[in-house]
Amino acid sequence: MRIPNNIRFLVTALAVAGIGAAGSPAVLGEEGNDQEAAQPKFKDGQAVKVPAFSDSDYWIRHDLWVQTDFDSDEDGKPDRMHVDVTRPRQTESEGLKLPVIYATSPYFAGTAPDSDDSMWSPRQELGETPEPRPTIGPFERSGVRPIISKDFVDEWVPRGFIVVHSSSPGTGLSEGCPTVGGANEALAPKAVIEWLSGRDNGFTTPDGDEPVSAYWSTGKVGMTGTSYNGTLPLAAATTGVEGLKAIIPVAPNTSYYHYYRSNGLVRHPGGYMGEDIDVLYDFIHSGNPQRREHCNCIIREKTMLANMDRESGDYNDFWAGRDYLNQLDHVHAATLMSHGFNDWNVVPSHSARISAALKERGVPVQIYYHQDGHGGPPPMKLVNRWFSHFLCGIENGVEEDPKSWIVREGKKHDEPTSYADYPHPDAAGVELHLGGGAPEQGTLSLSDDQSTGQETLIDNFSFDGESLAKAEWTEHRLIYVSPELSEPVHLSGTASIQIRLASDRPATNLSVWVVSLPWTNPKRGGHINDNLITRGWADPQNAESIRESKPLVPGEFIDMTFNLQPDDQIIPAGQKIGLLIMASDREFTLWPDPGTELTVDLAGTKLTLPVVGGESKLEAAFTPMPTPEPEADSKE
Repeated sequence: MRIPNNIRFLVTALAVAGIGAAGSPAVLGEEGNDQEAAQPKFKDGQAVKVPAFSDSDYWIRHDLWVQTDFDSDEDGKPDRMHVDVTRPRQTESEGLKLPVIYATSPYFAGTAPDSDDSMWSPRQELGETPEPRPTIGPFERSGVRPIISKDFVDEWVPRGFIVVHSSSPGTGLSEGCPTVGGANEALAPKAVIEWLSGRDNGFTTPDGDEPVSAYWSTGKVGMTGTSYNGTLPLAAATTGVEGLKAIIPVAPNTSYYHYYRSNGLVRHPGGYMGEDIDVLYDFIHSGNPQRREHCNCIIREKTMLANMDRESGDYNDFWAGRDYLNQLDHVHAATLMSHGFNDWNVVPSHSARISAALKERGVPVQIYYHQDGHGGPPPMKLVNRWFSHFLCGIENGVEEDPKSWIVREGKKHDEPTSYADYPHPDAAGVELHLGGGAPEQGTLSLSDDQSTGQETLIDNFSFDGESLAKAEWTEHRLIYVSPELSEPVHLSGTASIQIRLASDRPATNLSVWVVSLPWTNPKRGGHINDNLITRGWADPQNAESIRESKPLVPGEFIDMTFNLQPDDQIIPAGQKIGLLIMASDREFTLWPDPGTELTVDLAGTKLTLPVVGGESKLEAAFTPMPTPEPEADSKE
């Protein structure tokens, strides 16, 4: 629906405040008198800021509701999503059509306050039913119409793009129930993209029939966002919706199982001890209070609590339905992934697994990794080239660019090094073997000559991994250390461990770290990747299948193999590579009563590292530099 000429550029007190009639644009400022039609401009394959688009006083802002094809709150009518639009005035005055940068989120309307009181207690015996947790009470949504969010507006509107936001189902003024990875989280942005591509499913109000059309859109949409907001572009892409041409997920959660579990083990995301999927549901549920009780019943109680299984941690159909790796067959949107190798909230495997699968399917993919923690988008140049090509048709050669961009140690995020692919094409798995030494340090070497015997640790969640890695003598971990590196070692890809172990109880946690020693964080500037290289967690009860736990027979050895988190890191000369094995990981796993004895058979255990240059490179780094001959004294 076009806006009538008599109100199109009407400036009122509401408009000046950024608030227009429902579904009608609020025009901030007056129409300019350009000598020629404004058009997007590009330089070096990137969209550049255009003065005619850059004055925010002349942007048009309005909101509306887009009708979906689902009824997740079961009120007898399709849910409608609350949407805002920010666009240059030339989309009205000159009939200009532009591509869209679209972000959707469950966070735009605010969230419940963080509280440890709302978390599950980690003090739980493995395999037992946990004590119920307190739920978070209702909270008021935030935000003033028509602006849902200001994210990306300043970057993209001056460059000739329209920016659109929407609140996820069951949040803000969007109808429905939040489902945290359920089908409606993919179908909601699908409906918005269909509206941006010409479908007549936009309305001025959540319950009326006055239509709103996106006549100013070219129908080409790109999505981006970070964390949960980065998950939703991938969710939308899994629907195969035609108008979605490109996505840039930053630190996306691509599987809620891999966010809250690891290889059959109940595991919490870094920084949020005791969080599970039902906690996140409560955290984001800012939608219609009249439907809250019903949503709590059908989603939190009957879907989540009935199926998420904090007793065994097994993978099941509930978790499979929230794993986007299972839903990639219809993805065609060009994907630029971004992640931090030291992100222990949304661990880096979330991006690596999806990128690898999309490449196999022939989808255009690039991946950008940095050495820091959660978040961190690619440099603007990479983002701009991606959107300029796939949304605007600019032939900038982006599809022929390197497939991998890695920020090297000590470099800034906008100084990545390009590689042909990730993992590095020259990386190969190298097996390292364990030599005994408990309760002090054992050895980690290329030879299996010393891999004999058994060593035992005693679980005690009171000690965190850093303390155990630094300890000279402790019975609460096993640690195996390589020779001092005589030259740097470049690791690129996914390390794995094959371990033969026995427990004196039917269940035990198992946590593995690969570290760089000595632990010298403060002296080396305190960077997050100075000492922790990678880590992983697993439930030995799931040695045969992630879907089925089998209680351990006390004292009976089992074999299991699992991957650690992907990494790309250069370990400097002078350091040693260490393998740390413990049971409970205080910052991530449940905390059963201390005392479980975990015995590792050294001959049946090995660590495989992805080394650029392979075994010969690691062998050279393990070989000490020759000691220089002392100079002979000279006599006159």
